[in-house]
Amino acid sequence: MTVRHSIKQFCNFILRAYGHEIVESNLLYDWQKSLQILPRYIDSPFPEGAASYLRRDHPWLMSLQERYTVFTSSIMAPLEWTDDQLTHDDIKYFRGDNAYVWQLRGQNMSAINYALTTYYVKSIDKRLLEKLVEDGLFGVFTFSIDDKIVSRDLLDSIIEINFLEKHLNLSSWNNPNILDIGAGYGRLAHRMISALPNINTYLCTDAVAYSTFISEYYLRFRNIDKKARVIPLDEIETVLQNHAIDIAVNIHSFSECRIPSIEWWVSLLAKNRVRYLMIVPNAGNHGGKLLLTNDGHDIQKVVEGHGYKLVAKEPKYRAPILQEYGLNPTYHYLFEISDR
Repeated sequence: MTVRHSIKQFCNFILRAYGHEIVESNLLYDWQKSLQILPRYIDSPFPEGAASYLRRDHPWLMSLQERYTVFTSSIMAPLEWTDDQLTHDDIKYFRGDNAYVWQLRGQNMSAINYALTTYYVKSIDKRLLEKLVEDGLFGVFTFSIDDKIVSRDLLDSIIEINFLEKHLNLSSWNNPNILDIGAGYGRLAHRMISALPNINTYLCTDAVAYSTFISEYYLRFRNIDKKARVIPLDEIETVLQNHAIDIAVNIHSFSECRIPSIEWWVSLLAKNRVRYLMIVPNAGNHGGKLLLTNDGHDIQKVVEGHGYKLVAKEPKYRAPILQEYGLNPTYHYLFEISDR
């Protein structure tokens, strides 16, 4: 045994206690060697007017921040999100790899995992994969796979729409109204309106002023703002009193909230008799098998405590091998409010 080999064994003995191990670089793919130097966004051309609008000192953004500060209290204290989550570049390139959608970080985020997920999506919903388009704008990372440009935005959205279609046959509904809690930059609103022309209204709301500001711009840019509306946080209670909502969705947002915030949101849904609630937790805790916040508190207990019952729970990927190696594996939950 060489001295070099002995040193490696000793170092691995120590490192394994912390979840690490020395691996020879010639055994790694290129994308595994550059995790620390990956860019945060693709420097794509801006649409006209975007650069001048998407800035920290925009008067409307500053107004929203003041309003949210007044409205929020200890109930809305964030678990994850703070004002420093987004840099100036993240506001301009809001579809890049940032707090909204991790694209190159996290579990299974390599080009290989994108390829696996693309072929999986093609197997479950080829029609939507062909219908929905990725144009690569606003910093999003894209991959060309099987002559199709894809992004995590596109692939996750199709899987989420497919889940609702499977369990609720949503495309056959007559003018459904949907509420997106923690809508981020409006990713799912864009994809849902594009995929399902029968949707009547899609309301986006978020406890982060940056999200409200960016998503308003994004929905206008996508020319879907006649159906998709952004509701500032301090107006959401009044809006729900006057607009019947059929389905609420929460994608990776409750995982990043404190329990009092989740209590507030779910009680608001129950009070306004929102029939269905779809929740997708972050993948970090038990792979999404348990419906927990990022600090380990039980979201499902809160939801069921307000009269909702679990009617569907499925892994993000129906094929076990994809649930292990697909992009950001998690679970999808669907609750229905009890008639009692």
